[in-house]
Amino acid sequence: MAGPRRLNWVHDALRVCRYSVRTEQCCIQWIKRYILFHGKRHPNERRLRNRPFPCRI
Repeated sequence: MAGPRRLNWVHDALRVCRYSVRTEQCCIQWIKRYILFHGKRHPNERRLRNRPFPCRI
């Protein structure tokens, strides 16, 4: 499964930039919400639907 590995990459990148643990957790949660909002589809497939991510959740 590629998802968790990509999130680990994001986690490592945020850690290198010395973000706080809470900021890391918040960013990871936003990424997960974004992925779930788009139905876990590949970015190329999402472009066909043209459905924007909501500004307020």
